[in-house]
Amino acid sequence: MTENTGAWWADDDEDDEYDVYDESNIRSRPNPKGNRPRTKTRPEHADARIARVLGVDRGRYTVLLDEDSGDEHQLTAARASELRRQPIVTGDRVAVVGDTTGEEGTLARIVRIEERTTLLRRSADDTDEVERIVVANADQMLIVVAAANPEPRTRLVDRYLVAAYDAGIAPMLCVTKIDLADPGPFLENFAGLDLPVFTSREDRIPVDEIKAALVGHDTVVVGHSGVGKSTLVNEIVPGARRATGHVNVVTGRGRHTSSSTVSLRVENGEGHGWVIDTPGVRSFGLGHVNTDSILKSFTDLALLAEDCPRGCTHLPDAPDCAIMEAVESGALGEAGKARLDSLQRLLTTFAR
Repeated sequence: MTENTGAWWADDDEDDEYDVYDESNIRSRPNPKGNRPRTKTRPEHADARIARVLGVDRGRYTVLLDEDSGDEHQLTAARASELRRQPIVTGDRVAVVGDTTGEEGTLARIVRIEERTTLLRRSADDTDEVERIVVANADQMLIVVAAANPEPRTRLVDRYLVAAYDAGIAPMLCVTKIDLADPGPFLENFAGLDLPVFTSREDRIPVDEIKAALVGHDTVVVGHSGVGKSTLVNEIVPGARRATGHVNVVTGRGRHTSSSTVSLRVENGEGHGWVIDTPGVRSFGLGHVNTDSILKSFTDLALLAEDCPRGCTHLPDAPDCAIMEAVESGALGEAGKARLDSLQRLLTTFAR
């Protein structure tokens, strides 16, 4: 008779049978996170649908699906975890999956950002190389500035122009409140640029002219706070209801009213385009800009620059600058002189 040891597995004859169930034999280490090991392999989402990002609000993205089709509709989406380090901005084209019905309470998922054609960027200041993407895929920039109240800031407009040229975006200029001051002296600063200019007053906003320039394009609207940018957008896009403010009579500064960047459809009898309204700013850092991009925007001067010495700054103190030699000889006429002045001012703005 087998001695009773007090353990049910102690019988020698049954050791082999019960030993396989002994918990002391288990040596596997449990996953400390309590979930399955993650894999770096991500699905291709071949069935994803392409949408336009219209706006961003606290981690949620309003996107337009099936643009220009009979099934066009908006929906709300969140970004996939693999995109958490990649900025998604207004104007982006993205691939979405999940519930794309757009019904109330539904949430789709953004799984991919499509290739961008342009990026308008800014930095906190000129020494900060960390860029902030303002909008994606814009091909035009409408710079809005007031003739007075607040006073126009030539250097800020210069910075907008530099950022536009760097991004490959065609700039335009709209001067508002011309009933308060003559815009002529201010516009002389840009006489050397191929810059379409619109002028506006309180009782006459050239809505039809501006719309005609926007149709067929994605246009980002930028400007100092208080210049009438949101008022202009509300006229161009009926029903936009962008918040408008006033200028502080003591400081002469505008109050920030638009707090988000949003894309709005603009239409006329010829077709439609998109206008992207951005919050007003008082500074525009250029820490990310490549000065070569500025020169490339002056195609006639860039051609002359090919004969400049290596490292030529094209500034007034640059020796043997081929551009300045051509202008001084009169080969480019007064127009060439004005364009050189504009180029040098933009290069100097960047250098500050």
